[in-house]
Formats: sequence, C-alpha cells, structure tokens
Amino acid sequence: MGNRLSRIYTRTGDDGSTGLGDGTRVGKDALRVAAYGTVDEANSTIGLLLAAGVPDDIRDLLTTVQHQLFDLGGELCIPGHAAIENADIDALEARLDQYNDDLPALKDFILPGGGEAAARCHVARTVVRRAERETVALSRTDAVRPQAVRYLNRLSDLLFVLARVLARADGHGEVLWRHERRR
Repeated sequence: MGNRLSRIYTRTGDDGSTGLGDGTRVGKDALRVAAYGTVDEANSTIGLLLAAGVPDDIRDLLTTVQHQLFDLGGELCIPGHAAIENADIDALEARLDQYNDDLPALKDFILPGGGEAAARCHVARTVVRRAERETVALSRTDAVRPQAVRYLNRLSDLLFVLARVLARADGHGEVLWRHERRR
C-alpha cells in the first residue's frame, strides 16, 4: 500500500481546497469532490444499515458493495482512473433479480420505513441516488466513465429491493402510501 498518514490533519485544506488523487488541488465545493464525497456518505449509510443487523447473505452482499463504493470513490477522485467494471454492474443486476423474484409485484408506492433495517436501507438508497445525481452533474463538465453512473443507478434499485426484503424479514411489512387518505 502507498503512503499512510501519520497525522490526520495537514492544514492544506484550510484555504477551502483539497487534493485529488492525481495531486491536483480543487475547491472543496467542486463537482468532483461533491460526487466522491457523496459516494463516501453512501458507503457510511450502508455501514449504518449493517449495524442494524441484517441476514448473512445481505451482509455479505453489502460488504462487497462497500468495497466497490470505496473503489468508485477512488475512480471519481482520480480523473481518468477506472475501478468499476461492467462485471460489477452485472453482478448487482443478478442479485437484484434474485431478491426481486421472491417479492410480490408492486401495486402501490412504498414509504420509507418497515422496521429499522429497512428504514436505514431506504436512507442508503436516497443517498446513493444523490451520489448518482452529483456524478451525472460532474459528467456534464468532466470525463466520467458511464460505468460509474450505471453502478450507482443499479445500486439504488438494489437497495430499494433490499429494503422491501428487510421490511418483510423484520415482520413489520412494507409501509404503503395511502393516496386516498385525503378523501
């Protein structure tokens, strides 16, 4: 492994800038920093989900996802770097299909909830969606590999399905939106 920090603070960011993985300094409010920062936030929300206790198969899947999100953050932090591959996206799709096959068809919108693990999964899903939006915004001004956007898109879909699975596994069930409540 490369250099390790012996000190957490460097003071180099006190002026509102930060260093990218290639050594370039940019503002902390740069689109690239927002994109990889939100990927990091998404990774943290998945860690919070895992702390709630989930079945082993979902734990193993989400631990793999955490590693991939760390890789994706590196890809976004180092312009021109490639870390997420089509095979990673294909694997997400396969697991998404696997979990979705056992769920009933959706007839109503689902509110975030359904027990602690399911609710945390919904939070992770919404943060991943934000990471996707910020990565798309970055792609409008800088080169971003399409795999990055596709991975985040598929991951948010997977987290939605996992939230449904977790709500059912917890015994709480899904919280359905009642559109007729005002009538």
